[in-house]
Amino acid sequence: MPPVPLAVHPLIIDVAGTKLGSHERRRLKRPGVGGVILFSRNWASREQLAGLIASIKSVRPDLLVAVDQEGGRVQRFREDGFTVLPPMAELGRLWMRDAMRAVRAATACGYVMGAELRACGVDLSFAPVLDLDWGRSGVVGNRAFHADARVVSVLAQSLISGMRRAGLAHCAKHFPGHGWANADSHVDAPRDTRGLRTILEHDAAPYDWLRHSLLAVMPAHVVYPKVDTLPAGFSRRWLQEILRDRLGFTGAIFSDDLNMQGARAAAPGDTAAVLMALNAGCDLALLCNRSPLEQGRSLDVVLQGLEEALESGHWQPDPSSEHRRLALLASYPPVPWDAWMRSAEYVSALQDLTRI
Repeated sequence: MPPVPLAVHPLIIDVAGTKLGSHERRRLKRPGVGGVILFSRNWASREQLAGLIASIKSVRPDLLVAVDQEGGRVQRFREDGFTVLPPMAELGRLWMRDAMRAVRAATACGYVMGAELRACGVDLSFAPVLDLDWGRSGVVGNRAFHADARVVSVLAQSLISGMRRAGLAHCAKHFPGHGWANADSHVDAPRDTRGLRTILEHDAAPYDWLRHSLLAVMPAHVVYPKVDTLPAGFSRRWLQEILRDRLGFTGAIFSDDLNMQGARAAAPGDTAAVLMALNAGCDLALLCNRSPLEQGRSLDVVLQGLEEALESGHWQPDPSSEHRRLALLASYPPVPWDAWMRSAEYVSALQDLTRI
């Protein structure tokens, strides 16, 4: 009996270096792969980056190309013409001095980020961070705009506006909020012992207020034991009952990297983690830093596991997931770098950004 064909492409994977290997080209053609997340190791120069992305798109034009380009300490590309973006806390501090100037600067920041990434062919940046700065989380820190959910929402909306004007999709993170939990989910299993009402009134409020603006959301690898025993990214209660049904979010849901300890503590392996995320309600599952190891053979194991889970009935994809993924792709080809950087809109945005 032939395998059941995959009608969705939920896995977002990485590639090992600055060029595609033949084994990576074959992998990107496989059913189940929906896109590529890029890291600093995939960077040598702007010309090389554009070439790598063009190679990815030549394998399958519908592959989503994404990167973490928040600003501050989380910015993968920052040389050869890329603007070094400020940490979002700088925009929050500017708000306290001049709110409308901060709104303008946040919009400019989003536009500069979007223009530079789109000129190289990137479709989406995993930004903005909507976590509140409670002064408790070292991993969030100055990645957060502010401690006030209202300020976070206004500045995030402005950043998103600039990104979308440049043609770049976004993904807000980390639902329902990582700012209260002390531990770093990259290396630990954080817990937030507050109740649902408190979390919804504060940390999750931006997701409610911005629900009609957000294209994508990433849940946190944080356990909120008064709501569910599973991390939010593995929790149907958080993703289906609260984010989808209660808050009315209709965009794409990405898992956070399933290679992080916050996910590892709840799942016994790569395939199990991916299936747990997808069955909980994620449309797309991020599995990072696997390609450099043994030519990424563990990724092939996961892809095989997805096909087997579909055939056995252990995974039933939501057909809407594929529509949500495709909606994140850029709607027009990259504009040449020099032409974009000389445009009046880019120059004006860059001037507004550098003034802060």
